[in-house]
Amino acid sequence: MSLPWPATQDAVRADIARVGASLFQRGLAHSTAGNISVRLTAEQGGGFLITPTDACLGFLDPAQLAWVIEDGSTLAGARASKTLILHRRIYASAPDAHCVLHTHSTHLVALTLQGVWHNDDILPPLTPYQLMKVGHVPLVPYRMPGDASVADDVAALISKTHRPLRAVMLERLGPVVWHDSPGSAMALLEELEETARLWLLTERRPEPLTDSQIGELQIRFNTLW
Repeated sequence: MSLPWPATQDAVRADIARVGASLFQRGLAHSTAGNISVRLTAEQGGGFLITPTDACLGFLDPAQLAWVIEDGSTLAGARASKTLILHRRIYASAPDAHCVLHTHSTHLVALTLQGVWHNDDILPPLTPYQLMKVGHVPLVPYRMPGDASVADDVAALISKTHRPLRAVMLERLGPVVWHDSPGSAMALLEELEETARLWLLTERRPEPLTDSQIGELQIRFNTLW
């Protein structure tokens, strides 16, 4: 399969570090919160790369990323993030996913504290790019960080959604998004965080897009909504 980023494992490691630094520098990730993983092809060595536990995304050492195989055993690098089981279940449930990204993005976490729009969709359909790039984002009820049962919750949501799901929101913790590359996952996260910020800034009063407007987007752009 041809992937939209360089083919070597070293290049993938560098891309993970680049995305982590970009998120950190722009305030979309902070402290040691958040993690990034990539599913490797056979040509890249197979298994997964994932950021180490308690690592700061702004200062990742590409050489220290945890390299794990399908069952979660470590081949090389530092100890994997405690969310490894969640990442592995997403990859198993979403075959098109090649990168999983989790942060504690401020406006999205604030949204869960104030109350989301609906549990099945944390935000109403507000902007065309939200529908085109993000789609539906269900809420996953709060569980302690690292709780393995979150992986079951997310896998169940992926399996029951009638349209492709690319993101969920962990209550009080932050979004988890997945896409075909680190850059694509970062762009999805940015769009989701920006939509949450817009809704909070406008005091949650804007009218959603109408059914007719949504239908037009679905026909023309095959949106995820």
